[in-house]
Amino acid sequence: MRDVHIHIERGNYTKEWIDKFVEQAMNMGLDEIYLLEHSHRFKEFAPMYSSICQFSEYQQTWYTKRTGFELKQFTNLIDEMRLHQFPIKIRWGLEICYFPEYEQLISEILDSYNFDFATGAIHWVNGFGFDHKIEFWDGIDVEWLYNQYYDCMIKLVKSNLFTGLAHPDSIKCFDILPPQNLSNVYSDLANQLNLHNMYVEQSGGLALNYNYHEMGMNKTLLNICKSKGVDIRYASDAHKPEDVGANIKAMRDELMADYIMKAK
Repeated sequence: MRDVHIHIERGNYTKEWIDKFVEQAMNMGLDEIYLLEHSHRFKEFAPMYSSICQFSEYQQTWYTKRTGFELKQFTNLIDEMRLHQFPIKIRWGLEICYFPEYEQLISEILDSYNFDFATGAIHWVNGFGFDHKIEFWDGIDVEWLYNQYYDCMIKLVKSNLFTGLAHPDSIKCFDILPPQNLSNVYSDLANQLNLHNMYVEQSGGLALNYNYHEMGMNKTLLNICKSKGVDIRYASDAHKPEDVGANIKAMRDELMADYIMKAK
């Protein structure tokens, strides 16, 4: 069992810090973990976030407080950790915010180092950070926003830059749901994931970080991904060691139960 989305951002880049994630992973019965960092933390990705900072003073402050690291600091840690033998398998990568106009920059950064994986994510739609505060949704055209969100996500998949797609319906984080039926959009997304050989996360991140009532993808999206044979991998979206593996067993058991029911 594995957890394909774990952030290490809240501690120092030391083996002692990584050992905490490994220890919790073993406690949770995992044999493989994917450790990553957000792209917004690193100076090399700064051009991508100019529109984010221009969108509002809040977003500029949010970004400024979290960025400033050099990617070399992270890759130096990876090089050092790859010299050690851990009791479970560790893969190293990045969660990268996708902006269509910055595909070349993303490609150049990914080509500069031998990451094990790269997870693409949509956190911003036309500059708007939809997952920050519910009050920021006031006056938003929800149908338009969802359409823009998935248009951008399908471009992400078609870019061939990434190995995985992070939390594919995190836009529901405040339980503001689309008025339109998105089955055709979900079907297109699933087809593109298969065509571009990408996995999709069944992520418990919203349940963990937003106390959301539903774990993983909404049922319509999940069922379409299952029916089309998309590679579905479980993710906690942990941001601290004690959350490694959170919700994964429950999501796996639920998915397996669905398969068993359909087989009967």
